[in-house]
Amino acid sequence: MARVLYIGGLGRSGTTLIERLLGELPGMCALGEVVHLWQRDIRDDERCGCGAAFSACDFWDAVGERAFGGWHQVDVYRVLALREMVERTRHIPRLAAARLPEDHVELIEEYAGYYSAIYEAAAMVSGASVVIDSSKHSALAHCLRWAPGIDLRVVHVVRDARGVAYSWTKTVVRPEAGDGAEMTRYSPTRSALLWNAHNAAFGLLARRGVPVRRVRYEQFLADPRRGLRELAGFAGLDVSAADLDFVTEERAELKPVHSAAGNPMRFTVGQVPLRRDDTWRSALPPTQRRLVGAVCAPLLRAYGYPLRSSR
Repeated sequence: MARVLYIGGLGRSGTTLIERLLGELPGMCALGEVVHLWQRDIRDDERCGCGAAFSACDFWDAVGERAFGGWHQVDVYRVLALREMVERTRHIPRLAAARLPEDHVELIEEYAGYYSAIYEAAAMVSGASVVIDSSKHSALAHCLRWAPGIDLRVVHVVRDARGVAYSWTKTVVRPEAGDGAEMTRYSPTRSALLWNAHNAAFGLLARRGVPVRRVRYEQFLADPRRGLRELAGFAGLDVSAADLDFVTEERAELKPVHSAAGNPMRFTVGQVPLRRDDTWRSALPPTQRRLVGAVCAPLLRAYGYPLRSSR
């Protein structure tokens, strides 16, 4: 049974950074956002985090061979069709039910089975005890809980909704696409609604018996060594002080990884600074700060964030 540490939350919450740091620990293998592998990598042959095209990456070639007898054996359009049928945010109330019609369970298990095969193969190829999937999608996490072949543990990453809202307004180029393509942008109102929906969905997942550990981005960066030690323990691994030598409170040393998709930070190698990005406090207009704060007030309060933000 594959042990999976699933990193979830709304994008721009610091999930890629946490995945990269966890991926440096012995016994862990970071896979990036596997949810996008079918379209961006198998179909479009975008770049792996190691810099090579997906089709030229030895790691992913070995994973595909072990999981499916080669990526050419995967019907990408069947996977995407299943995703549309079962893994959408609007399906979460149904996915969270205690019981489902048998025919719908079969669809979910078929869809989750593709992920289970990748997780198991990646663990075998890498020799890791735990594979990390930073797909973030709450609906995918709900689908994975129905898969019998996955030991699922979820890290729910939250960040102040106003910081997330500001980040979604910024232009970020996707270098792996090679055509100047940009990451999706949302208005503050749209991102606030998504922040509520996705974070609430992870709370619902915990109530369905899935092990969920909530991590506040700001708190994690205040003491990253402690945060990594706690998350490793949550994943079932013991880490020593020497295992954490690559990270201090101010910076971390990152090695190349074979991440399937995700934030451009997955290509970063070498020393990276670790600091909170609080640009939103001055850059997000006051009216938008107040709007996002009002829309997200119940969960902001529940997660320990102040409702009034200062510059």
